[in-house]
Amino acid sequence: MQIKNQDKKIGLIEVIPESIDDLWHLSHIIEEHDYVSTLTTRRIQDTNSGKTRADRGVKKTFFLGIRIEKISFHKYTGMLRLTGIIESGPEDLIPLGSHHTINVQVNNSLRIQKTWNKWSLDRLNQAIESSKRNSEIIVAIEDNTTTLGLIKQYGIEYVGPITGDISGKRNIQKDRREKINEYYANITKIISQHEPINKLIIVGPGFTKTGYYEYLQENFQSYSKKAVVENTGAGGHAGIQEVLKNGLVESLAQDAKIAKETSQVNKLLEQIGKSSNLVTYGKKQVEDAANMGAVELLLVLDELVRNQSIQNIMNIAENMGGKVMIISSEHDAGKQLESLGSIASFLRYPI
Repeated sequence: MQIKNQDKKIGLIEVIPESIDDLWHLSHIIEEHDYVSTLTTRRIQDTNSGKTRADRGVKKTFFLGIRIEKISFHKYTGMLRLTGIIESGPEDLIPLGSHHTINVQVNNSLRIQKTWNKWSLDRLNQAIESSKRNSEIIVAIEDNTTTLGLIKQYGIEYVGPITGDISGKRNIQKDRREKINEYYANITKIISQHEPINKLIIVGPGFTKTGYYEYLQENFQSYSKKAVVENTGAGGHAGIQEVLKNGLVESLAQDAKIAKETSQVNKLLEQIGKSSNLVTYGKKQVEDAANMGAVELLLVLDELVRNQSIQNIMNIAENMGGKVMIISSEHDAGKQLESLGSIASFLRYPI
C-alpha cells in the first residue's frame, strides 16, 4: 500500500493498493458513510441517439465519488466492491443520488475521506509496512501431491494441489527419477511465480520433503538457502495448519501475523479448557475486565473493529497498559474466536 496524497484538515487520504492483502485491509478501513472517490468506468446509454433498447451503450471513464453503504471483500477472486450513493461526478453522464458499485483495483488510486480513528490509521500503517516484505511460502509436500500456503496478512492463500505422476515404491517404473524431477520442477516453477521470497517452509509426513529440499540444493541454491524442513503428520491443508500452530512460522517469517494470531487463539482455547480464571471472553465480561485494568492482551475479531463500543473497549485496554491484537476473520483461528463472541482477553490477575 502506498499513500499518494493526504489532507489531514478534511480527513482525506489517497492510497494505491498494491496487493490482495491491501484490498483486504481497505475492506476493514473503509466504513459505512465514508466518502470514497476514484476513476471508474460505467456504461452510459445514449437516450438521444434513437438506438434500440438492445444497444448496451458506450463505456466512459470519469471521476466519481460515492457515500458508502456496503463493503464486500472476496479473497478467492481478489475483489473489493464498494457500493453506495453517487454524490459527485459528471451530471451529464450519471444521475446523482443513484447507486453505483466501485470495483477497487490493485495499482489504481482510491481517495478515502472519513473521520480517521486510531485503529484505522494503525491498520493503514500496517498495510504500508507489510507491502515492503517478501513472501513466505509453506510447501506441504507428499509423494504425488503438494499444496502451497502463501502467508498473507488476512490468512493463508492456498495454491494447488500440484500433482505428480509417480508410481508407488513397489511398482517398477524405469523413468521414476525423471518423473520425480518433473514433479519437483513443477512445484518450483509455481513457487517462482511468487517472487520475491523470504522463506520456504517445506513440510510433510514422509521423506518426499527431504528429497525436494535436496533437489533445491542441487538445482536452485537461492531457494534452498531460504528453506527449512519440518516434519508434520499430514500434508495439504492439514499440514499447513499444523505448522502454523507449532510456532515455526512465527519464529521464521518476517510477517508472521497469521501465525501469531493462531498461536494466541490456541493459548486462549487451552486456558479455557483448563477453566483458567486468567482469561475471559464475550463482550460484557471483557469490557468489565478492561474497566478494571485487568486486560493484558485483548483479542478482537477484525469484523468488530468498526463498532464504536468495541473501539471504546480497545482504547480502555490500551490506556490501562494492555495490548490489542486484531484477529483476521479469514482463517481458522478467527473462526474459533468468533465462536467465543469475537472478543476475548488474557488477564493480569483473576477477577
